[in-house]
Amino acid sequence: MFKIGHYTDKKNITGCTVILTPENTIGSCYIAGSSPGTREIALLAPERKINSINAVLLTGGSAFGLNAAQGVVKFLEEKKIGYFTNYGLVPIVSAAVIYDLNIGNSKIRPSSENAYAACQAASSENNEQGNIGAGIGATVGKWSGIENAMKSGLGIAELNSKSVWVKAISVVNAVGDVIDEKGKIIAGARTKDNKFIAAENRKTRFQPPDIGFSENTVLSVILTNAKIDKLQAYIISKKAFNGLARAIIPANTNYDGDIIFTFSNQQSELLFDILVEMATEAVRLSIINAVKHSSSLGGFHGYK
Repeated sequence: MFKIGHYTDKKNITGCTVILTPENTIGSCYIAGSSPGTREIALLAPERKINSINAVLLTGGSAFGLNAAQGVVKFLEEKKIGYFTNYGLVPIVSAAVIYDLNIGNSKIRPSSENAYAACQAASSENNEQGNIGAGIGATVGKWSGIENAMKSGLGIAELNSKSVWVKAISVVNAVGDVIDEKGKIIAGARTKDNKFIAAENRKTRFQPPDIGFSENTVLSVILTNAKIDKLQAYIISKKAFNGLARAIIPANTNYDGDIIFTFSNQQSELLFDILVEMATEAVRLSIINAVKHSSSLGGFHGYK
């Protein structure tokens, strides 16, 4: 089973989330954002040799947070988990970051020890959402400036079809506003009297974002038990960005580093097009859940 673990620093408002994968998990990813911060992503491309991955780390701390991945590597090495070589097992750990230095203490970032602790806490029953793990420092609606943004977080959604399940885990740290299925803004840029800026005039979004480069990212991980190959995992990741675009306006901008991962433990059969749509909808719902489960923190108003 896939296991999810978190490390959450509520005082400094940063954290990380690890997903430990079962043996022989197939995985790939697609990067749509222009400003990603990553580790061990190239090997997830469909044409690369390695098919199986041992863990993925989502973390705050921007580029500084990538160092935390070494804690996951250490944990897996101790458990004798990794890619076989003649001179030992090498844990395969991909990682991606969000920029959360604009909330809490920018000098404190997730460490390898923190990521190791997240691995120790990982459980197949962990469905915590909101201000948890990598989502604790997430904010949305920054197209109008960080002072008008709202608190976001980490969201989870799961869908089922016969014997196949699809679960999406999203850390939502977006430039754009988050909308529901009817197009209503549920979290985003607000005025000082608590009204959504784009609610009455969407054209207000058609201006240069009042934000810095590389300060926004949505990270989603799709988990499933459907039988797929590495190329299909890549295709699911790419097509599931439709779910992100259905939930966030604007999405995948030059100021975002959006990435979607897809991992499967290869157990059940399902028509591929149905699987793609389930993954797409799970991503959309997980984004909505990320903001709906988030509480006010660090001077940012939360949906709850």
